[in-house]
Amino acid sequence: MQAYDDLKNELIDLTQEFAALIERAGTTNGLAGESLQKSLASCQTIKRQLDEETIRVAVVGPIKSGKSSFANALLGGDYLKRGAGVVTSFVTRVHCGTDLKAELQFKTWDEINEDIEHALVLFPSLDWHAEEGGFDIRRDAERRALQQALDALNPDQLLSRDARNANSVLLSSYLKGFERVKDILSSTHETICYEADRFAEHRDFAGDDALAVYLNDIRLEIDSPHLKPHMELADCQGSDSPNPLHLAMIQDYLLQTHLLVYVISSRTGLRRADIRFLSIIKKMGIIDNMLFILNIDFSEHDSLEDLEQLERKVADELALLRPEPQIFSLSALLNLFRAQPDQLSAKDRQRLEQWEKDPDLKAYSDGETKRFLAALKDKLINESLTLLLRNHVERLLVMTADLSNMVGVKRELLLADESKAVEIVARIMRNQDQMARIRSVIRSTLEGSIRKIRKELRSDVDRFFDPRSGDIMTAVVDFIRRYNVPSWQEHLDGLTASGFANTLYQVFQEFKQALDGFIAESVNPEIFHFVREREQRIVDYMHDVAGPYGAMVEDAVHDFQKTAEDLEISQPVNNVRHQPALPGLETIRQAAGLKLPPAGAAMRYSAKVKTEAIMRLGAYKLLRGFRKLIRKPVAADRREEIQALKDGVERMKKETERSVLFHFKDYRENIKFRYIFQMVESVATQISDALLDRFQTYEDDLTQMAESIDATQADKSSRADALREFAAGTDLLYQRAQRLRDAVVPH
Repeated sequence: MQAYDDLKNELIDLTQEFAALIERAGTTNGLAGESLQKSLASCQTIKRQLDEETIRVAVVGPIKSGKSSFANALLGGDYLKRGAGVVTSFVTRVHCGTDLKAELQFKTWDEINEDIEHALVLFPSLDWHAEEGGFDIRRDAERRALQQALDALNPDQLLSRDARNANSVLLSSYLKGFERVKDILSSTHETICYEADRFAEHRDFAGDDALAVYLNDIRLEIDSPHLKPHMELADCQGSDSPNPLHLAMIQDYLLQTHLLVYVISSRTGLRRADIRFLSIIKKMGIIDNMLFILNIDFSEHDSLEDLEQLERKVADELALLRPEPQIFSLSALLNLFRAQPDQLSAKDRQRLEQWEKDPDLKAYSDGETKRFLAALKDKLINESLTLLLRNHVERLLVMTADLSNMVGVKRELLLADESKAVEIVARIMRNQDQMARIRSVIRSTLEGSIRKIRKELRSDVDRFFDPRSGDIMTAVVDFIRRYNVPSWQEHLDGLTASGFANTLYQVFQEFKQALDGFIAESVNPEIFHFVREREQRIVDYMHDVAGPYGAMVEDAVHDFQKTAEDLEISQPVNNVRHQPALPGLETIRQAAGLKLPPAGAAMRYSAKVKTEAIMRLGAYKLLRGFRKLIRKPVAADRREEIQALKDGVERMKKETERSVLFHFKDYRENIKFRYIFQMVESVATQISDALLDRFQTYEDDLTQMAESIDATQADKSSRADALREFAAGTDLLYQRAQRLRDAVVPH
């Protein structure tokens, strides 16, 4: 098949030539009309959609699997930061560019303070915070107080890599990086650029948690032979990040992708973290759009047979989730080192020389690299991109054919005598009336269908998120109510050393981590799968409704052409039927540009949990003192603190349940109104346009042109020549569009 870029560029050239032809014709007396303006607008729409068309490829996998090394090897240089920090929550997006450029988008002050507020829920030693309202990192006193509170934590709590302490690491990172970024930040998303020689400076932000925590997005522009202008390559955060909200952010991006490349390290093979993440992807319904890379570590394998044995094992394990997985075993570092031999350190040069001495593994990696690049091209072009081009080519083909035929009618009308002109106008107007009636029927039918499908979808969404009967919310509520603190004795033992407030905070962090993980791993994939099913249902329903009208539209156009034949009007594209091609889901998604509301369930837990727990502790201590006064026996242990802690946990769970239900109620409404209903409107609009575009060329009012038949012969001849020239131009464009369609859709 002809290269996609060549096909796309040829389509853009055709569209621009057609637009230029229309603009020139617009100055010709007797040719300008509403249909020309509509055709010009259609050309501009095609050009805009082609320019905006982005095919997204995401590189995913667990931390330390070699994702960034693989992406760098594909790009042909060490552009992406390898081994970025674990608190980073953005996806690094790479586009094609002529020069090196890195755009870093920062969070706003409000977003930063909101992050900190969430991390401070039940944080010990911050009673001052409640009195002064919302935390603001810009205030010196609040930063100092927060630093003192962090310093008061046990070092193992602050520095531990355990997931339950992610908030402590997040808070510490914000404080450490503040002075370096404070002059950049504002109330809006500020962006700074590093170009040319300063390009590498962006890695200082990506690799330092204290700076990366302030970032919303990194977008790179790189000149790479494997990165086409229509592509976006994304290096995603590790799928086994300790923060479940990072997983939710990865899921948000994966919903926009056309292809996933999953990287597995040959040092470890397929791990539990891989199985967990791949299970999530399968639940989301996107595992079929995936290629697998077994990233070879030469030092781990004594022979090619050893590697092949591991590959078979990985294939067998993957087959449980993805039948017949496409696996490519290659060394990302070998490819990367070869791509930049002059920039290697002495140690890396020695590694490369050692690897080059292993002919079997080296040859195997090289062969698999070629096989992967071929598969990547096939996936993107044959399965995704060509489908998008086809719709545009079909639309251009129809426009040129119909406009050429209409020009023939206008030219005949211009040269006709008065009686023939009256007959032409009368008969053509009857065809136009028929088209108007069909247009009205199609519009009213689609409007009724919109109301019907919206009503059904509203019920579906409400039922899906119903806290009483919906599986999703029932599962969340059950998880909260059945949650048991996994290490009660550990926390009870730590009461003396850490104090009540610290212990309550630790318990809360364990609970929050568990709940966020449950939502990211079990709830969000079900939501995405539900939405994807509804998207396809919308398209299928609208296709079923509109399908029969495609033939009706084509019959009306054919009747127009038959009328022209009966009037002995030459039709350059005679009786060629072009059944309107209704756009599919992927085409509609691209044109609509809709994005599902973010999946991160940012629960806003009430601070009353801490207040009431401490009040309970005070009440139990008061009761203990009262027992002493009346000389009743009092246990020597810390029973009142233990009871207050358990009561605090129960209150925490109740407050969390209330917060989660409120959050998902709001999320449900966002999905309905900001996505599902807008998708319905977009599908209906695009299908309506696909059907009714056929009519726009034939709707010009010919009566005014008929009134000009008394013009001088010289004037009529001049105008007829202009029409003939325009018709010849559209005929040539039609023929080229036919050849392009045959190239895009091989027979």
